[in-house]
Amino acid sequence: MHAFFKGLLVSLSIAAGYLPVAFSFGLAALQAGLSPLSTLMLSVVVYAGASQFVLIPLLASGAGLLTALPTVLLMNARHLFYAPALWGRYRRSGKRRVPAPVLAFGLTDEVFAASMTRMAEVPEPQREHWYLGLQTGAYGSWVLGTVLGVALGGYFEHPPAALQAALSFILPGLFFALLLEIGVWKHCRVIVATACACVVLLQWLPGYHALAFGMLIGAASGLLPAGRGGERGGHDGK
Repeated sequence: MHAFFKGLLVSLSIAAGYLPVAFSFGLAALQAGLSPLSTLMLSVVVYAGASQFVLIPLLASGAGLLTALPTVLLMNARHLFYAPALWGRYRRSGKRRVPAPVLAFGLTDEVFAASMTRMAEVPEPQREHWYLGLQTGAYGSWVLGTVLGVALGGYFEHPPAALQAALSFILPGLFFALLLEIGVWKHCRVIVATACACVVLLQWLPGYHALAFGMLIGAASGLLPAGRGGERGGHDGK
């Protein structure tokens, strides 16, 4: 429980970003014509951040499961890269205490960034429960924000444009701050390759498709060997 509460404490910074964004999601879903129950269930069951905002126009327009499901799966394909990176940080010996599906459900961009930054400070036998506390706090804040958005939706039927812009910027700002803690410069080549690929692909593909393929291209660039100059520099330093 001590490790769980430590993870819960770390999640407060994520919760600060999730609450207003989930609040705006609840407002947007109600304004698009979704019922309060459907809006809440999207956050409780789907819990996919940006994918939920994409689902709003799809569901409001009557799009079927065959249209909505592939879109959400493609937008969240990046988690296929997140999970293996975290999996190796848990206990390598002994019986796993927390079921893997439970650990997987709470994996989001911000939870991943916080885990990669802070998990090394946690003793290995406690990491599963620490991560469980981290994702529980993040999940709870997202659901709570949606509940508040649904409950108070009648008071914010036409929010000011400045408020909408501020709410939409909070989550990217939080994620960028978490990335800075990881050490962005040592992954500069991958970041630049991903950004350039996304910019180019945006000319022909929707944003979520461009992001998914851009990440694949960026990840592939990270597998390429260093240039000859970098190799010589490594030899000269020995």
